[in-house]
Amino acid sequence: MHSDHSATTPSAPADIQSIRQRATAMLSRFYGYSTFRPLQLDIITTAMTGRDSVVLMPTGGGKSICYQIPALLSDGVVIVVSPLIALMKDQVAALTSNGIPAAAVNSMQTEEENRDILEQLYSGRVRILYISPERLLLEIDRWSSDLNIALFAIDEAHCISQWGHDFRPGYTRLRCIKEQYPHVPVMALTATADRLTRDDIAAQLALTDPRLFIGSFDRPNISLRVMTNPGKTQRVNFICSMIDRYRNDSGIVYCISRKGAEEMDRQLRGRGYRSVVYHAGLSVSERNLAQDRFINGDVQVVCATVAFGMGIDKSNIRWVVHNNMPRNIESYYQEIGRAGRDGAKAEAVMFYSYADIATLRSFVDESGQQALNAEKLARMKEYAEASLCRRRILLSYFNETIDHDCGNCDVCLNPPERIDGTVLVLKALSAIVRINGGAGITMLIDILRGVSRQELVQRGFDRIKTYGAGRDLSFGEWNAYISQMIQLGLIDIAYNEHNHLKLTPYGRKILDERSEVLLAKYYPMESRRRAGRKSVAEEKPQLSPAEQLLEQLKTVREKIARKEHVPPYIVFTDKALLEMVRVEPLDMEQFSRVEGVGERKTVKYWRPFVTAIRKFKGVTEKLGTGLSVEETLLLLNAGYDVAAIAEAKGIKPITVYTHLVELINADKLTDFSSVITREQYLRVMEVVKTHPDDYYDILRDEMPAGLPRMAIAITDFLLRKKGNA
Repeated sequence: MHSDHSATTPSAPADIQSIRQRATAMLSRFYGYSTFRPLQLDIITTAMTGRDSVVLMPTGGGKSICYQIPALLSDGVVIVVSPLIALMKDQVAALTSNGIPAAAVNSMQTEEENRDILEQLYSGRVRILYISPERLLLEIDRWSSDLNIALFAIDEAHCISQWGHDFRPGYTRLRCIKEQYPHVPVMALTATADRLTRDDIAAQLALTDPRLFIGSFDRPNISLRVMTNPGKTQRVNFICSMIDRYRNDSGIVYCISRKGAEEMDRQLRGRGYRSVVYHAGLSVSERNLAQDRFINGDVQVVCATVAFGMGIDKSNIRWVVHNNMPRNIESYYQEIGRAGRDGAKAEAVMFYSYADIATLRSFVDESGQQALNAEKLARMKEYAEASLCRRRILLSYFNETIDHDCGNCDVCLNPPERIDGTVLVLKALSAIVRINGGAGITMLIDILRGVSRQELVQRGFDRIKTYGAGRDLSFGEWNAYISQMIQLGLIDIAYNEHNHLKLTPYGRKILDERSEVLLAKYYPMESRRRAGRKSVAEEKPQLSPAEQLLEQLKTVREKIARKEHVPPYIVFTDKALLEMVRVEPLDMEQFSRVEGVGERKTVKYWRPFVTAIRKFKGVTEKLGTGLSVEETLLLLNAGYDVAAIAEAKGIKPITVYTHLVELINADKLTDFSSVITREQYLRVMEVVKTHPDDYYDILRDEMPAGLPRMAIAITDFLLRKKGNA
């Protein structure tokens, strides 16, 4: 496979230049963006020139546009093979709201609905069809040669590989696509694939000399943070503070077990938050209900196992908390990637404890690829314990290097202050030696702090010389410092001996030589006392004017979403709302230029959003009249014909012609080729000349009502132009 890491086209042929220009125009028209992200345009061009490709892009990296734009550029349909019903539903809703005819065939719909959609596909009324691999295998033999297919897109393509983590048997038979449609390009897309998996994907699908595109794994908008074992209450307090900070948005709490997810959900609901639980132990209907409530914004948080999240395209997930350390960096990266998909700021926080390591080690021991999984777990542990830029560690795992610290992780934002920890270290190491390595972290801390609990006294640990030698420090301080001693390699955890602590040879050397050891100074986690539930008004922080306007625009979006029965982010992403706050559009034309809006949504939504912005800014004069006419001009300039304008605005074609006459009379419309042919114009002028009083009745059956009046307006315009020349 030929690999492409960056978009470089030194001398593109004319047809490729044309594809690129048209693609950029479609991006602006349907999605409201002026430029593509890196690689997207090259991937689109590759598909449009008939070549296969393997696309590796991170979650939220913009994969879907790569196969959606070809559907707008070609005469044929794009077939998207996806294993995820949630993603199908989401994507179809998003495409339809942008004015792109899309549909899905899946098991959640009746057979009658599915057959009706396939009928629409054959008649050309659907441009993008989402279908499961199993259903595609049933249908592909029935498709007639008349069905013009422009592209097959295989989403979540790692499912086809025995090396991928979601091996799915239905995918392995997809090589039949190339057998039956050898000349139709296939685009395989995935967010997680190492070199082994990438090569396997290309081989399993029988791709012909595919181009390989590898997008950057850097998601700079997501801040990264790890907290070492803050304790159960502080964990819940912290998660509550996240929900409060992003009160109108959503978050995910990932837990290592079903029991853990249920307990966290119970804790949050007990404190009055709108939470829901999701794991593989629930019935299909329970899982679907939980997912729908989360997608539609009915709940603020979902407490879930790793079973949750594949195919969730919700763009306003502002935070992800890992209540336990994930088993490998691939999983961690994919899970945090569900936050901030719109590019606006988001937070990823991981709680880390040695108890997690013990649990994850047992998972590794039971797995089929023990050595590989043990190595992956070790890399995850290194990330969690890092004292240098976390993003650099994360990206280096995916063979991507950056030559600077990110400035958006806890290590960069709070470089640790170093203290002389020699005395603390010697006390801890000495205690471990005196109890002959016979205890874990909690017992060691209790010994150092002089706690007299039953087991400790029974085992005689209260009689050793270092008992109570560290009672001046809190449990949290000792916990943090012992964690650092483990990270520094002074202490080892014997996972096969009930997680007991042992001295390493290096630790023994430090103890014998009394060498200096520097530790990062402990700072307590910000705790938030919650004396009962305060009122929302009391808890709400003071918002800046920009934040206040954003809240108001979110309220407008929420009302529209409820009315249209779609999730709020389908109306507009948070990033588009932030752009509105930045630009503050005061009329339709300004609104149409906001990044992420697009034409269809301009016409549909500009009034409520512009009205809210004007009200916020204290603009008292009413919106000018004739804006409906301006909308018509906007759609006309975007390439809509009269019938399409009438459909988009919900008005009759004759009303559109009335608008066009107004625009011509006001010299706002000067190119008429898209609304009247030369033959039509000359025919009207001929009839008007011979029958000036009843030309309208004569032409009624020949051409659309309203068109003759427009032809006369064009004549007046040409005479004005001639008079001014």
